[in-house]
Amino acid sequence: MNTINRPASRALLALILSISLGGCLGIPENAEPVQGFELDRYLGTWYEIARMDHSFERGLSNVSAQYSQREGGGVTVINRGYDESKGSWDDATGKAFFIGDSSVGQLKVSFFGPFYGAYNIVALDQETYQWSLVVGPDTDYLWILARNTKLEKATIDQILSTARSYGFDTDELIYVAHDQD
Repeated sequence: MNTINRPASRALLALILSISLGGCLGIPENAEPVQGFELDRYLGTWYEIARMDHSFERGLSNVSAQYSQREGGGVTVINRGYDESKGSWDDATGKAFFIGDSSVGQLKVSFFGPFYGAYNIVALDQETYQWSLVVGPDTDYLWILARNTKLEKATIDQILSTARSYGFDTDELIYVAHDQD
């Protein structure tokens, strides 16, 4: 005899999914998203200077992200990188939404339907919006972004110091080549 309570099992499944997916929207211990964030100033093109290795960008160079206002709210994200092994460009289009107040640099981003990941801006050149340090929910995800394909060594050193203070192993960073048009 089947004694499964279907509404209860659905509620349990929803709870498990929300807990497991909610972990993807966290922020590393001791890290705080930037305050006084201005989306209008952040929109536009950013170049990936460095990143932690992960499967969805493995082997890509010349990586950039284009952020634009989404009709109906949120942000459209277009990531682009050159795959040398294929000899072609790869593009991925996603969407991002603020998790809370839009003056806090903490968003959730999705490239795969209903599944969202953390996009935490934990350091930012708030004067001119020329560089940013973006992290995921834990110390496995980190990106250094800039408006240009290069940053001064002193700026990179400052960003790396901040990343290390949040527990990131910056020796594991991949520095991204920008040599394609």
